[in-house]
Amino acid sequence: MTSFDSSPSLTAWRALIAVAVVFVMLATTGWSAVRDRHAEGERELALASWARDRTVGRALPEVGAPAYRMAHFFATLTSGQRLALADRHPSIVGNLNGAPVALRYHANRLALKRAAAVEQRRTYDEGLTALGRDEAARRMHRFRSMLAKDRQILAFDPAGRGRAAEVFGDLDRASRVSVVVPGVDTELLTLERTRRVNSAPVGMAKSLYGAERAAAPGTRTAVIAWADYTAPAGLGMDAMLGGLAAEGAVRLNALVGALPGTSTVSLFCHSYGSVVCGVAADEAPRRVADIAVAGSPGMRAESAARLDTDARIWAMRDRDDWIEDVPHLEFGGFGHGADPVDPAFGARLVSAEGASGHSGYFEPGTESLGNLAAIGVGAYGSVRCATADGACRSGISGERET
Repeated sequence: MTSFDSSPSLTAWRALIAVAVVFVMLATTGWSAVRDRHAEGERELALASWARDRTVGRALPEVGAPAYRMAHFFATLTSGQRLALADRHPSIVGNLNGAPVALRYHANRLALKRAAAVEQRRTYDEGLTALGRDEAARRMHRFRSMLAKDRQILAFDPAGRGRAAEVFGDLDRASRVSVVVPGVDTELLTLERTRRVNSAPVGMAKSLYGAERAAAPGTRTAVIAWADYTAPAGLGMDAMLGGLAAEGAVRLNALVGALPGTSTVSLFCHSYGSVVCGVAADEAPRRVADIAVAGSPGMRAESAARLDTDARIWAMRDRDDWIEDVPHLEFGGFGHGADPVDPAFGARLVSAEGASGHSGYFEPGTESLGNLAAIGVGAYGSVRCATADGACRSGISGERET
């Protein structure tokens, strides 16, 4: 099993390495922030069109309305009226928390078809550089891949580097929902990969969904690959600061609060995604029962108790994960606080045996994936702790009903 014991001399050596890492990052990446490369014009036009529209003689609710109000609005419409609204405003309806899940899938298929057509035209645009046309081709292929018949796209925004979310399982009927929150370099072009499949958000979620079904065949589960926030691009200053995490946390809590039914929710947060989850923790809806972090640079808190949540906090890190040497500190907004796998932090430390590095936590056959799946379905008795004493399971009275 993975051990987190460190001698004083080793700790000092890692501190020196951490300082060196900071200077290298500053020297090589600078103080750059994420910037959208494409104008927000289309989004503004879509919002204006929505604001002008009427359904059954009524104005449409504001796009930023609470999810419960949006759900009530759609409940007053016939199925035909809902579809007509999605057909007129696919990019809006496809991203509305509170709109029926199946309607969002339908709307996002329409939005994806339009976006793919736009990128296809850009592949022949002589006003673009060869690099620009190549990127357009890659985006076109990504959107066409997302249009596969069995895919359930819960959110889609092609602006800038893009955002998306995909569902595995029946979200409407699930009693346990897992949300995978990925980290740095998450965007539409990295949503899925043909190599190192399980290191990308879609691969992570799909792998977790399979493991959860194997762990608890009788439990109705669903897993969301949640790449619906603006993540840092590379290991620059954005990755060391909390601004993007704070924005992502608001979006994450909005998603969880709008999920259908009364399902119990678990958050599985990888790398910078654990920063997002840490910031979101104190405002997370009460249905969030577990927050599990893997390969975390910190959760912007000095201890699990300071996260101010009733959710159980779990943490794992593979012995070969380079994130171990990233500074676990916070000073003037720089850095993300204490190390979640430090016993003093107070998280439940679970085994990551077999994970192999920073991106291997969701690989089939690993103890890391088995542990994540057990947490996701509430099979806490099956969790393998990082230490032989089973301390990570202490205080859990029993497995949750499913």
